[in-house]
Amino acid sequence: MTNVNPVEPLLQQFDTLILDGALATELEKLGCNLDDPLWSARVLLDEPEKIRKVHHTYFEAGADIAITASYQASIEGFKKRGLSEEESKALIRKTVELAQQARTDFWQEKMTTDRPYPFIAGSVGPYGAYLADGSEYVGNYGVRDQVLYDFHKPRIDALVEAGADLLAVETIPSLQEAEIICELLQAYPEVPAWITFTLKDAAHISEGTSLKECAEVLNGYDQVVAIGVNCVTTEFVSDAVKILKGNTKKPVIIYPNSGEDYDPKTKTWHGKNHVQVTKAAADWAKSGAAIIGGCCRTGPADIRGISNILGRR
Repeated sequence: MTNVNPVEPLLQQFDTLILDGALATELEKLGCNLDDPLWSARVLLDEPEKIRKVHHTYFEAGADIAITASYQASIEGFKKRGLSEEESKALIRKTVELAQQARTDFWQEKMTTDRPYPFIAGSVGPYGAYLADGSEYVGNYGVRDQVLYDFHKPRIDALVEAGADLLAVETIPSLQEAEIICELLQAYPEVPAWITFTLKDAAHISEGTSLKECAEVLNGYDQVVAIGVNCVTTEFVSDAVKILKGNTKKPVIIYPNSGEDYDPKTKTWHGKNHVQVTKAAADWAKSGAAIIGGCCRTGPADIRGISNILGRR
């Protein structure tokens, strides 16, 4: 099997690649109400232009990679809104198209040789995100493999059809789910993906499996072009990067939250940033992180700061 890997050649040219930051946080700043089981995917239904605008803002801030608004977009979720399967797939494809439009517009304005042509990562969020009950931070779904396979396949179909450059399999809390998606990807041998986990602590993913074991398992899948963590507290990142670097030759990808603590029951954030993502990025890069960005509560200012501190601007 030979797969097209957009990450490897870029990392030969640039020491690090820079991801975007939170989509939902910026959509809320634009007046979108995300208090909805569909979360940011709700905006696809009535305010899609705002999604394109956020992508464009992140490209301007220095992001090399845009993650699509499909994290919580699923056939099941849209069907609950009365949409047909084909209408649901069209909306998922639209998440890629909006990011592609933002990239085209940005590149026409800012075409340059000192940064890579940005690429689009189709977000494949976890089964727990569809449940909208915080399960992505626990991971013990108690469902059969086939349930996860059937849940993920239609969305991956749509993202691949729309031309995503790779898949961002993100916020995954269980090794079971990661392996099911890896098996599913074999039906698309030309499609690369990264897989990032949520963490229970610096050494274990949310459902308890060691990060070391996860890396060792994913090493066996050629289509997985990077392994890492996202949507985690910043205090876990340095140790997690070291564990991953010690157990995989694949690039390590990290995009933590801002440093505040999330309560999945109340769906609220608490506390203040105890580690600034921007300030910590240089240390994470020195420890071996090759792809760095931000997740919840980070924004364009954080991505611009990461770009500056890593000498990319």
